[in-house]
Amino acid sequence: MRTRLHALLLLLPAAACTADAPPPEPASIQSADDVTDAVLEAARPDGNWLTYGGNYAEDRFSTLGEITRDNVDQLGLAWTYDIELRGGVEATPLVVGGVMYISSPWSVVHAIDTRTGERLWRHDPGVPRIRGRLACCGVVNRGVALYEGKVIVGTIDGRLIALDAESGDVVWEALTIDPNEAYTITGAVRVVQGLAIIGNGGAEYGVRGYVSAYDADDGELVWRTYTVPGNPADGFESEAMEMAAETWSGEWWVAGGGGTAWDSIIYDPDLDLLYVGTGNGSPWSRHLRSPGGGDNLFLASILALRPRTGEYVWHFQTTPGDHWDYTAVQPMTLADLEFDGRMRRVIMQAPKNGFFYVLDAETGEFLSGQEYIVQNWAEGLDLETGRPTDRPEAVHAEVWTLITPAALGGHNWQPQSFNPETGLMYLPIQEGWVERSEPPDWVYTDLEIEDHSFGPRVNNVGHESRYGARDDAGFLVAWDPQAQQARWTVPLLGYWNGGTMTTTTGLVFQGGGDGRFVAYDAENGDQLWEISTGLGILGGPVTYLVDGRQHVTVAAGWGGSRGRSGAPYGEAANYEQRGRVFTFVLGGTGDMPEPRRKRPVSVPAVAADLPADEASLASGEELYRQYCRHCHGTGGGSEGAMPNLQRATDIVHRNFEDIVLGGSREPQGMPSYEGLIDAGQLRLIQAYIVSQARETLADEEEEAEGGAN
Repeated sequence: MRTRLHALLLLLPAAACTADAPPPEPASIQSADDVTDAVLEAARPDGNWLTYGGNYAEDRFSTLGEITRDNVDQLGLAWTYDIELRGGVEATPLVVGGVMYISSPWSVVHAIDTRTGERLWRHDPGVPRIRGRLACCGVVNRGVALYEGKVIVGTIDGRLIALDAESGDVVWEALTIDPNEAYTITGAVRVVQGLAIIGNGGAEYGVRGYVSAYDADDGELVWRTYTVPGNPADGFESEAMEMAAETWSGEWWVAGGGGTAWDSIIYDPDLDLLYVGTGNGSPWSRHLRSPGGGDNLFLASILALRPRTGEYVWHFQTTPGDHWDYTAVQPMTLADLEFDGRMRRVIMQAPKNGFFYVLDAETGEFLSGQEYIVQNWAEGLDLETGRPTDRPEAVHAEVWTLITPAALGGHNWQPQSFNPETGLMYLPIQEGWVERSEPPDWVYTDLEIEDHSFGPRVNNVGHESRYGARDDAGFLVAWDPQAQQARWTVPLLGYWNGGTMTTTTGLVFQGGGDGRFVAYDAENGDQLWEISTGLGILGGPVTYLVDGRQHVTVAAGWGGSRGRSGAPYGEAANYEQRGRVFTFVLGGTGDMPEPRRKRPVSVPAVAADLPADEASLASGEELYRQYCRHCHGTGGGSEGAMPNLQRATDIVHRNFEDIVLGGSREPQGMPSYEGLIDAGQLRLIQAYIVSQARETLADEEEEAEGGAN
């Protein structure tokens, strides 16, 4: 255990804690026991993959050289691993000493032998499945952290758990939230100077954001920094919160304020600065949460903090007074770039709002910014400060107004990668449009589970794309951060796609929502290799050595905010989306597993015993909308990660009450709704689902007849 003396040492200057010893050699890192502070500071994606972004800079750039442009087309399957759960696989695997550690839906952690793909252990933290109702964007988890023999993970229900890396046994556990509030954790843990750093989500449900640091040895809370101010009557936790409160008005704290730090956290050991991205306001619309206006700090901002204390150093706000859910929690990357004739340590981010930012990492000074995707909410950026000028018609509209990017942004959480040899950032971006309006009579209620946008009404629409596509569209873009322009662009089949990884041999790897895993030429975007997995791919690939040979791994499984009920694309749309890990090696001869095809829509035999009158179906629809739609989609017709109830078998319908009220499928992710609805209400819901299945079948028959004619 760490001692109080250690806690005091954490407050000393960086020079007092950093030895002048050379960085450890990769060959000396044999297991998770060897992952120390010094190892993490020197880490690069070479023989191992030790941190979420490959290193503290999170550039996801590998120096391994066996797989090249000339031989990448010889990649074949080495092994696969079945994650077994639905819900969206967003994790980046970590690899050390021949063992892979990966998180999956419901915060389950897996340890896998990288030679064979066999399971070494599996830890299910036992998150109550009913808690999934508070996860706005799926019961996902983006990754674990390694530190001194431990695997540390955050859970959907707000815990931080350290597991023994060899056995999977719990070493310590800490509750990071008030369990009575609608917080969740989906982001990857980072470990910095012996502290496990974690934020949380929940801004859509009325919470106040913060980031916390726990002693990685024993789970004791060391510091907590809030990202938005609370009720002034309670006093302010710091001078930074007092300063931030001057940019708010009204009683913003009643609805929490938001600003949750649900994803990106990075660290620069040379500057000794921790960078935290913050999220949207609660509610979304500023005039509802802060009627007098103001920038509402620190929403949609990058915060620079001292890692030992959480003390505020500087901030840069990408979207002042955010109205559109344009978070700045998207991936950040550190690099050394030349600006104005001299090298600068910079931080780069492409947040949701559609602009790519380059900032001085030491001071937060705005160096440059430019649109990386079409946007129409701002006139542009001030060239000196980087502050946007809002278009008045985009800020507050009681009539439907066309806005882009949509709420999922031009770039979301999907990892980016930066190749210092090409000087390019490889960005998974997306273009979507919404019609948006704001109800004049909106009032806050505690947990708006169904209307979790907290204020504005939105309606997804298609529109002409800058890149020549219609409707929602996705792209892989090679972005030059110095010239602030795209060097090449690859159109993708759909809107929601995976993260990227790049190599010293001039490759870029990315998975797509269509289930393809692809290698591109980093110089020009030419496709060099692809393989179809049948499962939509969202997370970031990794590469590492096994017995001296380079392997590439990607985890697949559709889901998350776009994919909870929305369908994947292309061939993947035909298959059920249960997670799987795929690993490839040059000359691999493994057989790709056959994904499970979706069942056809059907009307069950129990339909004859269910009510079919208009009043019953209307009641069933209202109950379904309140309790079921968030996961299973409109009318039970989810085509994403969650089961399509219109495709449910007779067995499911015969056991409907046992499943929904009895909790017989809780281990698979379906919670018991006992106490929320009764058997009579459930019967109405079931009748409504069956009626929707009938309508779908009738539509399919009509389309088939039309095609035949």
